[in-house]
Amino acid sequence: MPSNYPGFKHGADREAVSAARVKALESLLIEKGIITGNTVDSVLGHFETKMGPFNGAKLVARAWVDPDFKQLLLADCNAACEQMDFPAGMSGAEGEHMRIAENTPEVHNVIVCTLCSCYPWPTLGLPPYWFKDPTFRARVAREPRVVLSEFGVELDDSVEIRVWDTSAQIRWWVLPMRPAGTENMSEAELAALLTPEAMMGVAQVSV
Repeated sequence: MPSNYPGFKHGADREAVSAARVKALESLLIEKGIITGNTVDSVLGHFETKMGPFNGAKLVARAWVDPDFKQLLLADCNAACEQMDFPAGMSGAEGEHMRIAENTPEVHNVIVCTLCSCYPWPTLGLPPYWFKDPTFRARVAREPRVVLSEFGVELDDSVEIRVWDTSAQIRWWVLPMRPAGTENMSEAELAALLTPEAMMGVAQVSV
């Protein structure tokens, strides 16, 4: 989601500041022998290639074309992951207990971690800056319709908005509605439509 989200109050130099802090911490840990010079790159590479929103997109696309799989995904996300050709460890590394909230024409779901930044890393990747921002966390719980509008999600007043507090116990994410006009698209083509934001509930899927 764009860093210019209205409630996102960080300076333009936040990337440089964060990078400097990370580098300093990494150097200290290497100096003390806690990690090696390749540790950080290895972890980042893991989340760039094995654990990320591409996994969530594949799960959603499969659910869109397979009703039985959809029921499994909604009932037991971790069991659904085991049926996919995913790397080992999908039910670990911040994904021990994942649950799905399904969007419908009557209900729109959005996730937030009101305490910190709990997030389903195996299916959505690493959380964006704004997801951790205290302003976002407070406002989306208090006035979700307004915040969604600021993200460009305009919902009719008749649509109920449900806010799910993802936590260390349960990592929530969203099953978006399949957009109209995709009836002839392949599973891979459908997966390409998905974004992390749509699976967080702060965006909708479009063709």
